[in-house]
Amino acid sequence: MTRSPAEAPARPVIALATLNARYIHAALGLRYLLANMGELRRLTVLSEFTIARPASDIADALLATLGDTEDEVQIIGLGVYIWNVQQTTELMRLLRARRPALILVLGGPEVSHEVERQEITGLADYVITGWGDISFPELCRQLLAGQVPANRVIAGVQPALTQIAFPYAEYSDHDLAHRLLYVEASRGCPFKCEFCLSALDKTAWAFPLDAFLAELAQLYARGARTYKFVDRTFNLNTAISARILQFFLERIATDPDARLFVHFELIPDHLPDALKSLIAQFPAGSLQFEIGIQTFNPAVQQRISRRQDNEKSALNLRWLLEHSHAHLHTDLIFGLPGETLASFAAGFDRLYALKPHEIQLGILKRLRGTPIDRHSLQFGMVYATEPPYTVLQTGSIDADTLQRFTRFARYWDLIANSGRFEQSAALLLDNTAIGTIPGTQETSAFFRFLAFADWLWQNKGETGGLSPENLLDAIFAYLTGQAGLAPAHVRQTLLADYLASGARGAPETLRGILPYRPPLDKKTRSLAQRQDQHGRS
Repeated sequence: MTRSPAEAPARPVIALATLNARYIHAALGLRYLLANMGELRRLTVLSEFTIARPASDIADALLATLGDTEDEVQIIGLGVYIWNVQQTTELMRLLRARRPALILVLGGPEVSHEVERQEITGLADYVITGWGDISFPELCRQLLAGQVPANRVIAGVQPALTQIAFPYAEYSDHDLAHRLLYVEASRGCPFKCEFCLSALDKTAWAFPLDAFLAELAQLYARGARTYKFVDRTFNLNTAISARILQFFLERIATDPDARLFVHFELIPDHLPDALKSLIAQFPAGSLQFEIGIQTFNPAVQQRISRRQDNEKSALNLRWLLEHSHAHLHTDLIFGLPGETLASFAAGFDRLYALKPHEIQLGILKRLRGTPIDRHSLQFGMVYATEPPYTVLQTGSIDADTLQRFTRFARYWDLIANSGRFEQSAALLLDNTAIGTIPGTQETSAFFRFLAFADWLWQNKGETGGLSPENLLDAIFAYLTGQAGLAPAHVRQTLLADYLASGARGAPETLRGILPYRPPLDKKTRSLAQRQDQHGRS
């Protein structure tokens, strides 16, 4: 039986759902859909879960939300991403088996390309590719009216941004208090880096700025203090960027104790003076920049259509570190076509010498729909067939080396990026007695840490389950044994790091020299706590 929206029951007949990587994340895409449902808003419910929750529990929850009816159209829209496609596929099987009449609609980047090559899309009644803000509500209207769309795969309509309702009122008070709030001042990207889905965009589109700032003001008035901008190119338009930065500076000026925390993604080689003057005014702990370097290799950059002025990028990073309190989270990608271990190491060393607070080390992934695939044959690119489609080997880097790097990246995150071992990591990375560059007598920061990572793997045999105390004892053993440093010096360095981190364990290395520390009250981790770890110096 079909019914018009006016005749529909008060309980929901449309469920918007996704499986987030962690509870702290709040799905921005679903909230856009909810905000744009129009007259169907009252018939729609948003349900978020995590990938750690059993699929059977999620199915139970969704079916209970919609209720057990046989004569009504019921729709579940699922957001599918690289991190949840496997769990969502399992969920789809259960929903299809338990309630065959359900109409299952998929959307999201993972199902917007190579649609017919995926199991999950075969389980769906409809798939919306690309933008769903307008297309999903329209599909629901058709289905509730008893109309059968002409196509199972629907190309999402990209409307003018003025036609899209903002989603921010859909954040609950609980979201504001306990979750990371995603916001965006623009969509799209004008650059064509072939490893990124944004390479498919024609340009970047900005939301109406006054209206957007009004939404931010409402969020702030409701108590929101943590904002993560998902714009690919926040600093592309200097005038817009400046107004947004000024918006937050005004809030800091009127409420300096608010613990405001704002995250932006920056283009590394574009930092005009107008932005510098504003960035310099932010106090410590309030501003974080994610800066994608990805590679410093000009040949690789050209190959993957990445336009980046390396000299300007380095100068901008140096300015930010010397003249601002911003926390810098930088990114490198290992395994790009034609990149060798040696060339990547040179880029890593160049970035490390600038001393950003974090260097996030990723491994290339073949995201569905991205142009990176065009290099597969020529450069011997072999990718995993299961998500996240990580490169397994290239013509320049064999499988064993990629595995070594995977361990390197994990240990790097635990030691260098965590901020727990600031002084001790420097001993590892600056000791010229270890980490020889292959074929030379020289050492480098990259190969120094690689030597440590190889040793740690040989001695521990795992990259997970290592506590800060385990790592501290391992660093001591390596620096005093393999690197030949004086035990007393290493122990005092580790002690300083351990006390500064606030840890409360009892590592073997520090037995007898750890002072008494009263236990800490259990508190909710600050979203900026990892940044705080890097801000001690």
